[in-house]
Amino acid sequence: MFEILGHNYIGGARSAVGGIILNSHDASTGEALPYSFLQATAQEVDAAAQAAAAAYPAFRNLPATRRAQFLEAIAAQLDALDDQFIALVTRETALPSARIQGERGRTSGQMRLFAQVLRRGDFYGARIDRALPERLPLPRVDLRQYRIGVGPVAVFGASNFPLAFSTAGGDTAAALAAGCPVVFKAHSGHMATAECVANAILRAAEQTDMPKGVFNMIYGAGVGEALVKHPAIQAVGFTGSLKGGRALCDMAAARQQPIPVFAEMSSINPVLVLPEALRVRGEKIAGELMASVVQGCGQFCTNPGLVIGIRAPEWTAFTARLSNLMAEQPVQTMLNVGTLGSYEKGVRALLEHPGVTHLAGHDQQGNQARPQLFKADVSLLLNGDPLLQEEVFGPTTIVVEVADKVELRQALNSLHGQLTATLIGEASDLQTHADLLILLEQKVGRVLFNGYPTGVEVCDAMVHGGPYPATSDARGTSVGSLAIERFLRPVCYQNCPDALLPDALKNANPLGIARLVDGSSQREPV
Repeated sequence: MFEILGHNYIGGARSAVGGIILNSHDASTGEALPYSFLQATAQEVDAAAQAAAAAYPAFRNLPATRRAQFLEAIAAQLDALDDQFIALVTRETALPSARIQGERGRTSGQMRLFAQVLRRGDFYGARIDRALPERLPLPRVDLRQYRIGVGPVAVFGASNFPLAFSTAGGDTAAALAAGCPVVFKAHSGHMATAECVANAILRAAEQTDMPKGVFNMIYGAGVGEALVKHPAIQAVGFTGSLKGGRALCDMAAARQQPIPVFAEMSSINPVLVLPEALRVRGEKIAGELMASVVQGCGQFCTNPGLVIGIRAPEWTAFTARLSNLMAEQPVQTMLNVGTLGSYEKGVRALLEHPGVTHLAGHDQQGNQARPQLFKADVSLLLNGDPLLQEEVFGPTTIVVEVADKVELRQALNSLHGQLTATLIGEASDLQTHADLLILLEQKVGRVLFNGYPTGVEVCDAMVHGGPYPATSDARGTSVGSLAIERFLRPVCYQNCPDALLPDALKNANPLGIARLVDGSSQREPV
């Protein structure tokens, strides 16, 4: 039986100064679990940030292979978390054990992916422009550039992915890979889970002899502002609501030294079902779409919240079929009481809106979420009604009928930034509507063809980001190896002696990494 202490993690040790006591709960019953946690005091928040700052110089200067070993050790520790741990996570989140087992594998896989990035060295972005002393009319100095970690990073745990977007999740993995110590703010919905994972990270840190403050964790509501405003923190990673993410962005921008916030916040992930696809396989699409909407009780940031089609008998039949399927779906338990309350509020707003018709779903009662389907008049999109732009986090979607291709483009142009957009179509559809891709590229971070957005592959090519309000910075991603770039910054060395240069920039290239040299890419021998 593992022991849950409920203490904050600072500089490789446990801290229990005192203060407000927090409790973890069984997500299905609401029963308090036999664990208590101490909310971090202002002094502990400061100490955690200072510990990360103290660890930063040594950690970022470690060879990339050493950091890779650390990440691989974390992955091994995560894989070793047993069935007792899985049972704990399911109690705190109401997510099924198979989902948690899969998420554990994804989380350890993320760590191993970033270890691969570190070993191949492309994250350095090394560029070399050698001196040209004979150049006329002016000589060129020797200039060399690569990227280093920005410094300590504050990471906020997400509610819907207690492992993959939480303590050892993508933001933590990317920051550690970049050479940035982490101060993690545990999510109140799964604090016991967070402690078990934090223990795994610290075991890995000890095994690989990492600096003591490489990973720190604090508990509590209201501690986030002090963390974001702490002068030692140099960047923030966040996954959550638009309200919460925007508040962090505003705090960070108001600092004496503003810092970037990489926040994933809100997306309705439109799905466009094109005419020929409806004619050929409309019934099949309805079933697949329904499954995507209700998967995991709709608690995915890529959940399809808007379905658009062109007026036709096939669209009418498709909508009727989708309504019947949604009406048959069972209730599901949500992550916590707060998430259920937000879902009920979103459903109620749709029910009360004069331009929205309720197509399927039972009255929301009890402590479980009931799937719902709505139809909205296209004029709400065209006139910029904010309700259709707002994510309802749960098993609900809205269908919108447009008159023709022209109105379809108008409706898409009215949408805010999104994580994803999906085109469901036959080859003829995609040819007829090829111009939609150019439009969608401006709106989203990932365009899907004949698939569904729930499910994000962790790999080099993935983009899990998009224009505001999907994220606070559309230039990055929170999933995939490109995520490391959020926590790096370039440094240039002018006429620096070779002995003082980082290995990645030395003439001999001891790391053997690919470099852009005098305008051309080359891989020099180790």
